[in-house]
Amino acid sequence: MKTEHSFFTTGDGVRLAYRLDGAADRPTLVLSNSIGTDLRMWDGQIAELARRFRVLRYDARGHGASGVPVGAYSLDRLGRDVIELMDGLGIGRAHFLGLSLGGFVGQWLGVHAPERIDRLILANTSSYLGPAPQWDERIAAVRQAQDMRETAEMFLRNWFPAPMLARNDAAIEPFRAMLLATDRQGLAGSYAAVRDADLRRSIALIVNPTLVIAGEHDPVTAASHSEAITATVPDARLAVLPAVHLSNVEYPHEFLGEVLSFLRAA
Repeated sequence: MKTEHSFFTTGDGVRLAYRLDGAADRPTLVLSNSIGTDLRMWDGQIAELARRFRVLRYDARGHGASGVPVGAYSLDRLGRDVIELMDGLGIGRAHFLGLSLGGFVGQWLGVHAPERIDRLILANTSSYLGPAPQWDERIAAVRQAQDMRETAEMFLRNWFPAPMLARNDAAIEPFRAMLLATDRQGLAGSYAAVRDADLRRSIALIVNPTLVIAGEHDPVTAASHSEAITATVPDARLAVLPAVHLSNVEYPHEFLGEVLSFLRAA
């Protein structure tokens, strides 16, 4: 999973890694990763998406080849990272697809920067994952751990179905490697962003056409969370896949079908 990166420095001095695929004259689609992964989580979708879009992927701060600032991150800062990156690349408007943490970022963009977004896709995410004390416990645990091995296995159990893990499916190993390579400060900082985020009321302000993709068996961002988002965002549409958390990996064809069908309607 070797990937070539370009780099952009944000207003607060953090270097973000990104990659562009697809012809420059096509509409832009921004992809945003989950906690514990990097832009390679979308590798299985790039070939097809790049046939129709100029695809912009980036490593969220604290992940992959991007910088890892110390301290708590905020959803506001993660959202502004996207806007600054788009500005730096001369992208006025784009479709946006975010999964899990990336879906939180997508909701922030829909509320605070709707003029920069065309169609919005929120996959396996939530508008609120409180209460806060559980996140404080996770932040403390990941900072005190000797390494990422135990944390990585916990994530994998939450991301993939047990039979897939039991047979050591080939699709899992790249994600184990991503998790083991994740800086613990980046993970803790991102946990803080989720801890402090509560978009349950503000997403009613989203005016962008919105598709919500849920995993029927998702233990992290339950399907009921996607149902709540769909009920709050005006005219949002819900698609439920028989997946756990990384629905784009577990059901790549069905996931891509929902995404392309929605974006073709633009």
